[in-house]
Amino acid sequence: MATTTTTTTTTLPPRNPNPNPNSPAPSDHPLLSSSSASDDDDDASDDVSNGDADPSSAALERSIFASYLRTSPDDDDAIDDDLSKLRSFLSSSSLLRRRLPSCLICLDPLRPSHPVWSCSASCHALFHLPCIQSWARQSLHLRSPDWPCPKCRSPYPKTLIPKSYFCFCGKVQDPPLDPWILPHSCGEICGRPLAGECGHTCLLLCHPGPCPPCPVLASSQCFCGRRADVRRCARRRFSCGEPCNKPLPCGSHRCPTTCHDGPCLPCRVRGTYKCACGAEEQERICAEREFRCDRPCGGTLACGRHECGRGCHAGACGACPLQGRRTCPCGKKEHLGLSCDAQVPTCGSTCGKMLGCGMHRCPERCHRGACVENCRIVVLKSCRCGSMKKEVPCYQDLTCERKCQRVRDCGRHACRRRCCGGDCPPCPEICDRKLRCNNHKCPSPCHRGACSPCPLMVSISCYCGETRFEVPCGTEKNQKPPKCSKRCFISRLCRHKSECRPHKCHYGACPPCRMTCGEELPCGHKCRERCHGPIPPPNPEFTLKPKKKRIGRSIECTPGSPCPPCREIVLVSCFGQHIGEERPLVCSTKKPFPCQNLCGNLLPCGNHYCTKSCHVLKSQLFVLDHNEKHENSHQQESIILPFNAQSPLAEPCEECYLPCQKDREPSCSHPCPLRCHSDNCPPCKVLVKRACHCGAMVHVFECLYYNSMSDEEQQRVRTCSGPCHRKLPNCPHLCSEICHPGQCPSSDRCLKKVNVRCACNTVKREWLCQDVVKAYRNAGRDPKDVSKTQFGVGLLPCGVDCKRKVKVVDSELHLRKANEIKSPVVEAADVPKRRKRRERVQETKQISKFQEIKKTIWRCLLVMLLFIVVVLIAYFGYKGIFWLSDRMNEIEEQRMRKRLPRI
Repeated sequence: MATTTTTTTTTLPPRNPNPNPNSPAPSDHPLLSSSSASDDDDDASDDVSNGDADPSSAALERSIFASYLRTSPDDDDAIDDDLSKLRSFLSSSSLLRRRLPSCLICLDPLRPSHPVWSCSASCHALFHLPCIQSWARQSLHLRSPDWPCPKCRSPYPKTLIPKSYFCFCGKVQDPPLDPWILPHSCGEICGRPLAGECGHTCLLLCHPGPCPPCPVLASSQCFCGRRADVRRCARRRFSCGEPCNKPLPCGSHRCPTTCHDGPCLPCRVRGTYKCACGAEEQERICAEREFRCDRPCGGTLACGRHECGRGCHAGACGACPLQGRRTCPCGKKEHLGLSCDAQVPTCGSTCGKMLGCGMHRCPERCHRGACVENCRIVVLKSCRCGSMKKEVPCYQDLTCERKCQRVRDCGRHACRRRCCGGDCPPCPEICDRKLRCNNHKCPSPCHRGACSPCPLMVSISCYCGETRFEVPCGTEKNQKPPKCSKRCFISRLCRHKSECRPHKCHYGACPPCRMTCGEELPCGHKCRERCHGPIPPPNPEFTLKPKKKRIGRSIECTPGSPCPPCREIVLVSCFGQHIGEERPLVCSTKKPFPCQNLCGNLLPCGNHYCTKSCHVLKSQLFVLDHNEKHENSHQQESIILPFNAQSPLAEPCEECYLPCQKDREPSCSHPCPLRCHSDNCPPCKVLVKRACHCGAMVHVFECLYYNSMSDEEQQRVRTCSGPCHRKLPNCPHLCSEICHPGQCPSSDRCLKKVNVRCACNTVKREWLCQDVVKAYRNAGRDPKDVSKTQFGVGLLPCGVDCKRKVKVVDSELHLRKANEIKSPVVEAADVPKRRKRRERVQETKQISKFQEIKKTIWRCLLVMLLFIVVVLIAYFGYKGIFWLSDRMNEIEEQRMRKRLPRI
């Protein structure tokens, strides 16, 4: 098929014949204007925010693609598809706009005069040359042979650390600043090899980002090889749209799919096929026709004595594995001429096979089956860190409890691994340090040096979200919001929302309405001022970049404020609303006034009238009549206005000072405390005091509540519900009944226990109180005359012990008297009295030998007990320290598990 190609020529923009890098750049060039200049230029910012490049940017873009368009055929769709990636990169990097790109490391703008470096591996991002050099040096300090790109993390060897400033294509070192070409570009043909290793080079001018596909025309064939055509080199492989028809690997069918690249798919034709042994048939696809069934083979091996142990298979079963050379299980003794079905005997010597440890051999006798898995030979081992040596079985690993205190590669955390042999693992913690963008935290594992730049892009849009552009994270503070040409979607809240003119999308509050208010006032008139109704709340301001201060404009009326006061004339009545006392006043300033009449209102008592002059009452409503003129009719209306009760003019009517003379219900002796009133008297709230039956406490009741009860209920509520505090008449005890009216029961029935003694207080018995009272009465004594301390004393007769005690006491008294008589009087006069007593006590205190032995034994026991207590405290304290250490280690392990969840 013949194809026609046309060459499109594009006129390059005129270049400066004598470019001077030191001369100032033209102010109208989009790539050399500073950020402040772009902020002040409102017209240019409108074009940029709407997403349309200005004519100079379009001319610069056409100059970059001029050579490519000359070589490419006149196929707009194909050209747009091939250049879409490069166009989007130029747009996102803001090289063809008034907005300057930013370095992802320092977040400063990349100006045309700054030396830069671009990633040529994947992302093609731009960085300042000093920034990327510092980044590469810091990355190499982390014991890594390569340094990564800050954005795409593509590795670069140490030899590719940039040392000089080159253009994008890498041909010119330190490209001069030319206002007529793309910044950081040499302005010549790129010439870099294109992707696909087709042998052609890039035809664009020196440009950032990836090179477009190869546009050279070449003769090529489709994937199946049936059709030849002339196509672009980047798209020389194509599909003819017909069936492939290549023979499939099965050899029976051909590929039915459309002409495609790569190998053909497996054959999907279904059919009935047999398994490998031919015992079972299944319907399967042609690509899976060879399969095995689940039946065992069951055939006989070549020996004719054993069955085949394999599953379904094709061909002969094979030879018997037990034929040939037969040895004992350890392999030391050979048995010749032994048949395959006979069991080989053991040789009886040591097995000697190498165990799983690879160091020792099996010490058991020749045996059938596998040797023991774990080597139990005791050897001297050292732990991984080398701090401990111990004899353990060979299969057992030896580790100590010592924790490694060395700092890991991150330089921030210790290893803390038990029995670490020096190969500390990398730090499992997350860095979590704040990045340069001040918006995100570093998600990488804990590391040394500076964190990677934030690879995210921030989308800045207008308020409605229709117009937007993306900038690197952290540079959004230096951007201006885009201006949108779409209509504002915020509906007005005033009554003119259907009549107001629409406006564009914006930040902040909507412009105020400029129509007449026309709102109906409470008085019935309409407002004649400019619209000041409610306005929608202002949307958030764009605060990423500070805005310039604007001179405040004077506004006639504040939006959202109430309507101004009404100026119509109305009739206002006096304070007392007397008939005939009305005056015409302005509607907004109308207020009642006092007249010369008396008040005449009924007093609260309901029996008298107020004799004060005309005054306003608190919480009084005034009915105001006024005439309102309408367009079609005249109507008389009345408006009810509440008067301010807090006004100094508001005063109540005079009070009635007569006392109330009504009879209270229910009747009581207390008079009504209120003055003359019309309603019923309030219930009597006077408190009445009544003591309980036992006199322990006093009850207080309201008069109305106490007098409304019957006598039985009054007796019931007066009880204190506690024990009676009254004393019994014939004994020193209190009444044991609950607080009750009337007299307490007789003391003859008192069941409390009393200690009864003899006259010398030696004999003691325990009687009931009623028996003690009977004993006193039988003895002819009145129990009331006996004191509380002597109650029960003398009722028992003294016994034999009492008389012996009296005799011993008499003999001691006689001895004391004899000693006093024998002692000379002169010696007593010379010795002080206290010393005499001390010596007398020392003479009486004579310690026997048994007491001395007992005292010595007690001292030994105390010393032994103290020694045992000290030993126990030391032992359990020593054990407690180890227990506390193990507990601290367990807590720390739990914390590490929480920080590092299982993957």
